[in-house]
Amino acid sequence: MAITLTNSAANRVQAFLANRGKGVGLRLGVRTSGCSGMAYVLEFADAINDDDSVFEDKDIKVIVDKKSLAYIDGTELDFVKEGLNEGFKFNNPNSKNECGCGESFNV
Repeated sequence: MAITLTNSAANRVQAFLANRGKGVGLRLGVRTSGCSGMAYVLEFADAINDDDSVFEDKDIKVIVDKKSLAYIDGTELDFVKEGLNEGFKFNNPNSKNECGCGESFNV
């Protein structure tokens, strides 16, 4: 499968990378945390490691470490604005439950 981006997410990431002035793409992963067990990690990547999987969508490289890929394979990353709030939203088909605040999930 793959990791994909909506147009809104791709535009936001491109703007962040341009403003940052460096980086090869977006690193997406998971860590153990939160009330549901796992939390998403989203950061800019300056390098691609040998054991990373790289997906390219809408001219954005999405870099995922092999351990995280099992939990987020097939995920679509979106950027949404709801009222005064805005942020990235993870549409993860592997997620069985999410906490009330949407910060963590389990599979």
